[in-house]
Amino acid sequence: MAPTKAATQARTKARPKPDATPKPARPKGARRTTPSPETLSELGPDRLIGLILGETARNPTFKKLVTAALAALQGPDAVAAMVDRRLAALESAQGYIDWQKRRAFAGDLDATVTVILNELRPLDAGAALDRLRRFLDGGDAVLNRVDDSTGAVQGVYERATDAFVEIAAGLTPAEAARVATSLVAPFTADPFGPLGPLLGEMVPTLAPDALSEIETALAEAAAGMEKAGTPRSDAAHRRVAARGQILRLRQVIADRRNDTDAFIALEREIAPGREDRRSVAQRLLATGRAAEALDWIRREQEPGLRIVTRADLIAGFDPRGPERERQALEIEILDALNRGEEAQALRWALFERDLDAPMLRAYLAKLPDFEDEEALQKALNHAESFTNPHRALAFLVGWPDLSRAAGLVTAKRKLWQGENYAVLAPAAEALVQDYPLAATILYRRLLDGILESGRSAAYAHGARYLLELDGLADRLAAGAIDPPPAAYRERLRRDHGRKHAFWGLLRD
Repeated sequence: MAPTKAATQARTKARPKPDATPKPARPKGARRTTPSPETLSELGPDRLIGLILGETARNPTFKKLVTAALAALQGPDAVAAMVDRRLAALESAQGYIDWQKRRAFAGDLDATVTVILNELRPLDAGAALDRLRRFLDGGDAVLNRVDDSTGAVQGVYERATDAFVEIAAGLTPAEAARVATSLVAPFTADPFGPLGPLLGEMVPTLAPDALSEIETALAEAAAGMEKAGTPRSDAAHRRVAARGQILRLRQVIADRRNDTDAFIALEREIAPGREDRRSVAQRLLATGRAAEALDWIRREQEPGLRIVTRADLIAGFDPRGPERERQALEIEILDALNRGEEAQALRWALFERDLDAPMLRAYLAKLPDFEDEEALQKALNHAESFTNPHRALAFLVGWPDLSRAAGLVTAKRKLWQGENYAVLAPAAEALVQDYPLAATILYRRLLDGILESGRSAAYAHGARYLLELDGLADRLAAGAIDPPPAAYRERLRRDHGRKHAFWGLLRD
């Protein structure tokens, strides 16, 4: 039996009406389950306390942070006592920390630094500095008993070093000078020790008139090492290296005082006959002594070894870089002495030797009006005939003169080497729009280099090059390149058809 109209109306009236009170709008993109001050406040204090207690039972590092926060409510002495207990345990410990325990150990060390910075520092900056110094002073002992192949533990000590310098910079000038002076004794005792970097980083932040006591102490320490005799032994070599560190720090003080003569005297003491001519000349030029700077930058230097580190190689070490920098400074000095013709001659010589584009731009900018265009054509002609075609191509593409670059590519099409992809790939990309033949030549050389050497890590690049070649094929004039595009692809299949990892990248 169907419900009557009256019954339906009665049920409708009985239904509860929706709450008319508008709910607060949720921020756009916010999720109610994402922890934030707003969402956590909805849990209420009892629920948050339960979560915190549960995490402290599972996580010793988190428990340390919570305990420190509670100690801070009692004042700096309570936090300092907690930190002191941990530092004493570190200083007395002798067990080896293997790789399995390294992560937890590094986390514990980092928590100690966090407690010092977040809980003790706001209450007593001086006490925080004292604990950071004590923490750093024990760094060698800790690092000697831990497998720190990942550098995680070393990173904690670097963080503590940065924090120490930052806190000290916030002290009054007198207090900062006192802290720095207190570091002189441990630095001179072991310039390579854990406290050594602190003094070196603090000196540039100190007022010049606060450096006298530090300079005197460093000079006395260096003199004592010089008088200690020089028997050929490991100890003697360490002493020489330590003395060099002290003298270098004295140079930092000389710079802070703007005392160029003191810097030069120390440089002569550090490396007689092999002084850093560029550093000396830079300082002389900055103080208006350009004639003396020119004398230094042109001095003959005794040959010495240059140790190339892994970092140098990663950064692209150029063995001619130091000489290029020396000559660039010589040009700057000549300009300061109003010897413009000599400076221009040196600029041109550097361009001719290395195809140095910034040097050519500077050379052209110094020329009188209407002479720069003729000089530019001369420079571009020189670049086209340069003995190293890859360097010439890089220069012409970077300048840019793409017409000459394309002509160079087609004229010397058999000389390009695919392993020079750092030059050929950008050149091909620059030429692909207006010079399809030159781009085709370069892309083929790049692709051939990848496939012939079987460099599977570069197959993705090779696949992209082949797609570029397919797109260029219709834009080439008949007979422009040998073999033609279709024959070239057939040759690739014949010679490299079994490189399935490469061909698989070309499937739709």
